[in-house]
Amino acid sequence: MTSTQSKPLHGKGRECVITRRACFSSSHRYWLPEKSPEENLSLFGKCSIAPGHGHNYELIVSMGGELDSDGMVLNLSDVKHSIKDKVTGQLDFRFLNDVWPEFNVDNQEGILPTTEALVQVIWHRLKDDLPLTSLRLYENPNLWADYFGKNMEAFLTVQTHFAAAHRLAKEEISFDENKKIYGKCARVNGHGHNYLVDITVKGDIDKRTGMVCDLSALQDTINDLIVEQLDHTFLNKDIEFFHNCVPTAENIALYISDILKKPIHQLGATLHKIRLQESPNNAAEIYVDQKLTNSLKLKFENSLVTQT
Repeated sequence: MTSTQSKPLHGKGRECVITRRACFSSSHRYWLPEKSPEENLSLFGKCSIAPGHGHNYELIVSMGGELDSDGMVLNLSDVKHSIKDKVTGQLDFRFLNDVWPEFNVDNQEGILPTTEALVQVIWHRLKDDLPLTSLRLYENPNLWADYFGKNMEAFLTVQTHFAAAHRLAKEEISFDENKKIYGKCARVNGHGHNYLVDITVKGDIDKRTGMVCDLSALQDTINDLIVEQLDHTFLNKDIEFFHNCVPTAENIALYISDILKKPIHQLGATLHKIRLQESPNNAAEIYVDQKLTNSLKLKFENSLVTQT
C-alpha cells in the first residue's frame, strides 16, 4: 500500500536572518544655519566647507523571518526592488542635505546627514516594507554605523591600525614551558603584527548635529592615546603595562578598552566594543558594556583549549 503522507519541507517555519548589500554615491555638508562660520568650522572641520564632499556608501540590510515553502525568508528580487525604490534610487548621485526633508536644517526639526543619522532615517524608510533586524552603513572602509531600531540609539565604529612587536612568554617560567603554552610566539626575539583595531561607541544621535559624539574628537582621542603610544613599539619592552602582562591579542584589546573607556565617556558616548585583529586568522573582541551570554560561558572539559 502506497503512503499518502507528504514529505516535510526542509526548513519551512524555521527562523533565519538574511542580508542584502546595496551601494550608492552621495555628497553632504555639515553646516548649521544657527552657527557662525567659525562655529561650524570648529564643530565640523573640513566637513563644513562648501559645497560639501562625497562618499561611496555601502548599506548592509539584515532581515529576519521564517522560511517559506520555497526555502526563503523573502524573495530577494522583492528585497532588491524595495531598497532601490525607498533608498538607493533616491540617494544615488544626490546631495543628501537636499534630497530628504529630514535633512533640511533650515527647519528646526532638521538633522545633519551624518552616517549615524542617515542609517537611522533609512531604517524608517524601509521598516514598513522589510522585516529589519539591523542596518549597517559604511561611509568608508574605516567608518561605519549600526542601527537596530532603538529610537535614537546608534553604534559608530572607527577602524585604525598600528604596527608593533611582542613576545608571548611568562618571565617566571622556563623557555621550554613557555613554548608549550605559546609555541613559536615564545621565541626570545619576538615577532610583529600589523594590528587592525575597531573601536565601537554607542549613544543617542543628537537631533540636530546627527552625531553620537564629536567624530573628530573621537578620532583624535584614539590616535593620541592608542596609535601614537603603540605604533612601532616592542610592547613587552616599551609599554610599561606589558612589562608584567603577556601581550596576547586579548590582553592588548583589554588594555585599549581600559584606556579609552573614560575619555570616550567624556565625549558623551559609551565605549561598546574593541576588536583587535592581529592577523587574518586571529582576532579578539572585548564587549565593554555587557557580559558574554550564558551560552558562551562553557567549560570545555578534556579539550585542547583547557589549560591548567
